[in-house]
Amino acid sequence: MIKVTLYEDVKDIREMLSEAIQSCPDLYLLEAHARADDVLINTRRNKPHVILMDIQMPGLNGIEAVRLLKQKYPEVQVCMQTVFEENERIFAAICAGANGYILKGASPEKYISAIFDTHEGGSAMSPTIARKVLTMFQNQNAPVKEFVQLTPTERKVLEKLVQGMSYKMMAADLAVSFATVNFHIKNIYKKLHVNSANEAIRLAIQNGLV
Repeated sequence: MIKVTLYEDVKDIREMLSEAIQSCPDLYLLEAHARADDVLINTRRNKPHVILMDIQMPGLNGIEAVRLLKQKYPEVQVCMQTVFEENERIFAAICAGANGYILKGASPEKYISAIFDTHEGGSAMSPTIARKVLTMFQNQNAPVKEFVQLTPTERKVLEKLVQGMSYKMMAADLAVSFATVNFHIKNIYKKLHVNSANEAIRLAIQNGLV
């Protein structure tokens, strides 16, 4: 029996996938979550074999969730699901440790097949995704933008940072407190995996975030 945990923020899709998994006698649905913020706690408690993870989640996004999972529980197999086909998202998900990648809109049967493939050590991928991955590796010397999910406010703060504004100037320009600006800057640093304004500015320009 393959134990599965599902992360999907859209209720209708979450319910459809839950029903499909529960209808398969060889699969056992542990839980279905609308957010991935507690992914490490849930994984420690339930010990799933396969996690079906949406890439676009509120709070902790799917790519960051997979990165955390693979650091703590590398044995857990993760199949990403998304409506997106952008190269940077695919590349970021694979680099984070995703074992498979399926596009939303696939039939329930294809989802079930992807779960089995992922559990058995395969790399479940739709033909479209497989072609993109192949192209990326064929052009591995070409720079690929890293996918970074910032909130609209974080993007505004990052833009002010690139413009050379101080925290005090940002606060005045955005009509928020100094503490609020500092809070957003810390979140930006965390999402960009940097420790300084210069690094954040470099990545912002490199990845077209501003």
